[in-house]
Amino acid sequence: MAILTKSSNSKLPKSYTIEPDVNNYVEATKGTLSASKRVNELLKRAIVQEQYEQLEKEAAEFFAAESGDRSETKSLQRAARRTLERD
Repeated sequence: MAILTKSSNSKLPKSYTIEPDVNNYVEATKGTLSASKRVNELLKRAIVQEQYEQLEKEAAEFFAAESGDRSETKSLQRAARRTLERD
Protein backbone atom coordinates (compact mmCIF):
# COMPACT_ATOMS: atom_id res chain seq x y z
CA MET A 1 0.00 0.00 0.00
CA ALA A 2 1.43 3.34 -1.02
CA ILE A 3 1.30 6.04 1.61
CA LEU A 4 0.85 9.66 0.65
CA THR A 5 4.07 11.51 1.30
CA LYS A 6 5.22 15.04 0.73
CA SER A 7 7.25 15.40 -2.41
CA SER A 8 9.16 18.26 -3.86
CA ASN A 9 7.35 21.46 -4.75
CA SER A 10 7.33 20.60 -8.45
CA LYS A 11 3.88 20.30 -9.97
CA LEU A 12 2.91 18.17 -12.93
CA PRO A 13 0.70 19.92 -15.45
CA LYS A 14 -2.29 17.62 -15.96
CA SER A 15 -5.71 18.08 -17.42
CA TYR A 16 -8.80 16.42 -15.95
CA THR A 17 -12.49 16.85 -16.57
CA ILE A 18 -14.39 17.93 -13.46
CA GLU A 19 -18.11 17.59 -13.03
CA PRO A 20 -20.01 20.87 -12.68
CA ASP A 21 -21.15 20.19 -9.11
CA VAL A 22 -17.56 19.42 -8.07
CA ASN A 23 -16.38 22.63 -9.72
CA ASN A 24 -19.10 24.60 -7.94
CA TYR A 25 -17.99 23.14 -4.62
CA VAL A 26 -14.34 23.98 -5.29
CA GLU A 27 -15.22 27.54 -6.26
CA ALA A 28 -17.44 27.98 -3.20
CA THR A 29 -14.85 26.62 -0.75
CA LYS A 30 -11.50 27.72 -2.13
CA GLY A 31 -11.33 30.96 -0.18
CA THR A 32 -8.04 32.69 -0.96
CA LEU A 33 -6.54 29.57 -2.54
CA SER A 34 -6.40 29.00 -6.25
CA ALA A 35 -8.81 26.41 -7.62
CA SER A 36 -5.85 24.11 -8.39
CA LYS A 37 -4.57 24.29 -4.82
CA ARG A 38 -8.06 23.61 -3.45
CA VAL A 39 -8.51 20.62 -5.77
CA ASN A 40 -5.13 19.23 -4.69
CA GLU A 41 -6.06 19.75 -1.04
CA LEU A 42 -9.32 17.86 -1.52
CA LEU A 43 -7.64 15.05 -3.45
CA LYS A 44 -5.02 14.60 -0.76
CA ARG A 45 -7.74 14.36 1.88
CA ALA A 46 -9.59 11.81 -0.24
CA ILE A 47 -6.42 9.75 -0.67
CA VAL A 48 -5.79 9.69 3.07
CA GLN A 49 -9.43 8.73 3.71
CA GLU A 50 -9.19 5.91 1.18
CA GLN A 51 -5.98 4.67 2.80
CA TYR A 52 -7.67 4.61 6.23
CA GLU A 53 -10.59 2.69 4.77
CA GLN A 54 -8.21 0.14 3.24
CA LEU A 55 -6.37 -0.24 6.55
CA GLU A 56 -9.68 -0.77 8.36
CA LYS A 57 -10.63 -3.42 5.82
CA GLU A 58 -7.28 -5.18 6.24
CA ALA A 59 -7.56 -5.02 10.02
CA ALA A 60 -11.08 -6.45 9.93
CA GLU A 61 -9.90 -9.32 7.74
CA PHE A 62 -6.91 -9.93 10.00
CA PHE A 63 -8.93 -9.98 13.20
CA ALA A 64 -11.91 -11.87 11.77
CA ALA A 65 -12.71 -14.99 13.75
CA GLU A 66 -11.55 -18.10 12.01
CA SER A 67 -13.97 -20.97 11.74
CA GLY A 68 -11.14 -23.52 12.05
CA ASP A 69 -9.19 -24.88 15.01
CA ARG A 70 -7.97 -22.20 17.40
CA SER A 71 -6.00 -24.51 19.68
CA GLU A 72 -2.73 -22.70 19.00
CA THR A 73 -4.29 -19.37 19.94
CA LYS A 74 -5.75 -20.81 23.11
CA SER A 75 -2.40 -22.37 24.04
CA LEU A 76 -0.66 -19.04 23.58
CA GLN A 77 -3.29 -17.30 25.71
CA ARG A 78 -2.87 -19.87 28.52
CA ALA A 79 0.92 -19.45 28.43
CA ALA A 80 0.58 -15.66 28.53
CA ARG A 81 -1.76 -15.87 31.54
CA ARG A 82 0.70 -18.14 33.37
CA THR A 83 3.50 -15.69 32.65
CA LEU A 84 1.46 -12.76 33.95
CA GLU A 85 0.42 -14.66 37.06
CA ARG A 86 4.10 -15.23 37.94
CA ASP A 87 4.83 -11.50 37.80
